[in-house]
Amino acid sequence: MPTAAGSALIVVLLLVFAAALALARSGQSHPASSVEVARPFQDRDRGAESPALQLAHRPVPLRSGIGVAHDPVTTSSAEAQRFYDQGLAYLHSYVWLEAARSFNQALAHDETLAMAYVGLSVAYTELNAATAARDALGRAKALAAAAGDRERRLIDARALQMEAEAAPADVSKLTAYRAALDRALAAYPSNEELWLARGKAESRDPAERGQGSVDASAPFYRKALTLAPDHFAAHHYLAHAFENTNRPKDALTEAEIYARLAPEVPHARHMQGHELRRAGRVADAIAAFEAADAIGSEYLAAEGIAVDIDWHYHHNLDLLATSFQYIGQMTKAEKLLKAAFAIPSTLIVQEFNKREWPVFLRANGRFDEALAAAETLAAHPSPLVSATGHIEAGFACLAMKRYRRAADESNAALRLMRGAPEGAGLLADALQQLQGEFQLRTGQKDKGRAALERVAANVRARPGPDAWIQATFTLDAVARAAREVGDWPFAGWAARQMIAHDPNYAGAHYALALVAAHDGDRAAARDELRRARLLWKDADPEFVARLALDPM
Repeated sequence: MPTAAGSALIVVLLLVFAAALALARSGQSHPASSVEVARPFQDRDRGAESPALQLAHRPVPLRSGIGVAHDPVTTSSAEAQRFYDQGLAYLHSYVWLEAARSFNQALAHDETLAMAYVGLSVAYTELNAATAARDALGRAKALAAAAGDRERRLIDARALQMEAEAAPADVSKLTAYRAALDRALAAYPSNEELWLARGKAESRDPAERGQGSVDASAPFYRKALTLAPDHFAAHHYLAHAFENTNRPKDALTEAEIYARLAPEVPHARHMQGHELRRAGRVADAIAAFEAADAIGSEYLAAEGIAVDIDWHYHHNLDLLATSFQYIGQMTKAEKLLKAAFAIPSTLIVQEFNKREWPVFLRANGRFDEALAAAETLAAHPSPLVSATGHIEAGFACLAMKRYRRAADESNAALRLMRGAPEGAGLLADALQQLQGEFQLRTGQKDKGRAALERVAANVRARPGPDAWIQATFTLDAVARAAREVGDWPFAGWAARQMIAHDPNYAGAHYALALVAAHDGDRAAARDELRRARLLWKDADPEFVARLALDPM
């Protein structure tokens, strides 16, 4: 138990937690979707010197295997139309750099092609080049008079979308964007690209590119399929819509079609891995993520492109690593997580997800290393990422019983969150988890349990396969903390939460076995150990040995 001085410190720390959580909830928006395409840091416009913008002007060939998209535009050049369509296809798969290269190649064939500039306004936004994106839209507007009526409507709609992107809290701007698309659809109901755009606009995020598709998006995508049955993008977006609405079987069906129609796109194979993992087919998911990695690595090497420019390479590495972690192949997981941690990114969520590395280290009892990794995150220029680092440092310090340092880290996180309240909701669950663990470790069992029960409910409710496996590891951490402080009833509750969340996770059965063994139920302990061994049959031998999985 803490000393008197330690108890005073606890009071201070709990006040910090209460203030921080109130701040986090005040800034928490709707639950995150299956965050695939994260927004760039808003204070970083890479500008003309950006390596990505320089690469965007490099000539590109016409490619196959990326899915077929076609939207007739006003041009006398057949080549311009082909490269425009290729850029459109790349946009639908979030391959921002190749989309930009394709649109610029189209402009090399027809410098008056207004819609190519519209495409560039999207690609440049996602490449974190806001000034270039605005300039591209300005060029599109300047050329609009010579374009067709449908294209002028799309230019106007994109302008409204960019206004909404700049003021995401102003719902009226998103409403105006949707209305512009509705008017365009009324005039051109046979254009599948308009239906796809309108489906994406159902999201509450005006910068939506499809990854946050909601249930109301699906009818628009289905309508696009009636007009273009082999349009890969409709299947891609339907996969996101279904995974965001807890329909994993339907999501897997759509993802498999997407992968078949766009076999040379890393994200298509990655999406298949998404849904396979959620279906409990983790070995198949690993094969899909590895295929995405192979395609992406070959592309980057052939083009001489640095890995930090390709957001998807980084993200796929994360999911591949956590999949290995899930099945107990910790050597492979460690290598990939360490590599992903070292890759710089301009995406907030990608940098936030680097917390997976210190989380992994803590789960394996490597607290000093976890603290060092957390300190690296804490030095990040983004307030939210830095706050994440301080929270992770707090966890490491709690594990080492360094309560004063944990208080200091929590205070630092709070100060940073006050400077970025609009994104504080991203950290709310992690902060509350830290609070609950602190209370468990300092003799405040009831408060700690209540806090961690709220965390469990929150993380389990989040949609999408990324959030699903993160919830699995969060519940595992809660169970581990409960065992470490000797709160075995709560450890049993957390283990049962894991089973309810994902009965195919070996760690859940191992956690139940430990509780049963502590309670003297040898038969139940042996049964759960047998289940854990079966599910961890391909785990690293060293990992299995360390967990003492021999039958009792």
